[in-house]
Amino acid sequence: MKDRSNVVALDPDACSTPVVDAERVASVRGSLPSEDTVQDLSRVFGLLSDPGRLRMMAALLEGGEMCVCDLAAATGQSMSAASHALRLLRAHRVVKVRRAGRMAYYRLADSHVRMLFDLAITHIGHEEG
Repeated sequence: MKDRSNVVALDPDACSTPVVDAERVASVRGSLPSEDTVQDLSRVFGLLSDPGRLRMMAALLEGGEMCVCDLAAATGQSMSAASHALRLLRAHRVVKVRRAGRMAYYRLADSHVRMLFDLAITHIGHEEG
């Protein structure tokens, strides 16, 4: 039988189970990301929740470095919408820009962005059940 010496009682309205494993809860709480990290993650995932920005990322994954005009055409967005999306992606370090004269060329910031995108696609491709 499980040792109940490390069990903590909870407010009965908080959980259908009146006790929890205090050691496990303490361990999990100690390993959770900081509040600042959670806020940063929330902003990144919020940024990636927009279909237009996701199309922009997919285009950059497929096409590599591209200018705003090509990205707008590839994603079916207006120049204004593409520029706005790129500005947000750049502000959150998802894309980087290289300037050549008056032209700006965008690319994904690093391989982590590709991994996030690829993992998400793999995840949604799993069949339920």
